[in-house]
Amino acid sequence: MKKIGILFGQERSFPEAVIERINQKAEKGITAEAVKIDKIFQNEPLDYAVIIDRISQDVPFYRASLKNAAITGTAVINNPFWWSADEKFFNNALAEQIGVPVPKTALIPSREHPTGTTGDSFSNLTMPLNWDAIFEYTGFPAYMKPYDGGGWRDVYKLHDKEDFFDKHSGTQQLVMLLQEEIIFDEYFRCYCIGGKHVRIMQYDPRNPHHLRYAVDKAPSSEKLLKTVEEYTLKLCNYLGYDFNTVEFAVRDGIPIAIDFCNPAPDADIKSVGQENFDWVVETTANYAIERAKAQKDGQDNLTWGEYIKSSVAGKPLMAKASTSKSTAKLEATKKAVAPKATAEKAPAKPKKASTKK
Repeated sequence: MKKIGILFGQERSFPEAVIERINQKAEKGITAEAVKIDKIFQNEPLDYAVIIDRISQDVPFYRASLKNAAITGTAVINNPFWWSADEKFFNNALAEQIGVPVPKTALIPSREHPTGTTGDSFSNLTMPLNWDAIFEYTGFPAYMKPYDGGGWRDVYKLHDKEDFFDKHSGTQQLVMLLQEEIIFDEYFRCYCIGGKHVRIMQYDPRNPHHLRYAVDKAPSSEKLLKTVEEYTLKLCNYLGYDFNTVEFAVRDGIPIAIDFCNPAPDADIKSVGQENFDWVVETTANYAIERAKAQKDGQDNLTWGEYIKSSVAGKPLMAKASTSKSTAKLEATKKAVAPKATAEKAPAKPKKASTKK
């Protein structure tokens, strides 16, 4: 019997619904349950063919446990090794490399020295930084957020450089991003499961939380939705995430990827609404069963993204034929978006139009 386990924290509606749906399908030799851990010994398996991870980003003990499970043959969704290495600033750099438009973003060192360091630890850092160049690059208004954060924690809208220095003085040891504001006409939040199933949801981060998926106006065009889907698949496949959300702010008809490092995205029924909830539960259940059937003991059953696979193979990130094309497309996009600013990360509303169901 192959077991699919879900590792979760305080959330209830999504993990419980996925467990119930998998078991309702009654696939021969496959069952689902909440992960149970009573001990972790090195190189000893957890007895799960698949584990869907919803909490290890907040619990280091779980992250270490999942790496041990992965090396003993469990297919962990998402890959805990890549998730540990990834962060939002790298995401933006990769997006530019593969031709997906992103906001202009600068990396800002922590206001306070990290524990265990002194000023001497930063002898390679020129102080003060070239603030004029940084502020000219992003412009104002701008958003400041942790380079590896989530859940809207420690996110600030900044109106000028004085506002920046005031807010940054309270960020303590957080490494931050300063990002141009995108004034958007449309906004989408997209589930991507298995690197192939996409659910595009209209979303408005300016609304109260419970109304963010309630958008009355239809998407402006099918062509735009196709581009959003294309970018979503490209980002998730290059990053190697089995389960992720990608958010786009659309400015002047161009979808700009605002946030796409969400490997444990909100899937609560109260947040996303019944229609989106049903889709993500059904798609997750089917994908987990697919991974359980493919899982083989004694081998690596993780998903590795195209970025890692290209690096290991010593190949360019993108094929030469597509590199020049996407570079030209990116340069054109940069010119189109350069004069304006970025929207802080916002969840996307559930819109009825979805590119895949």
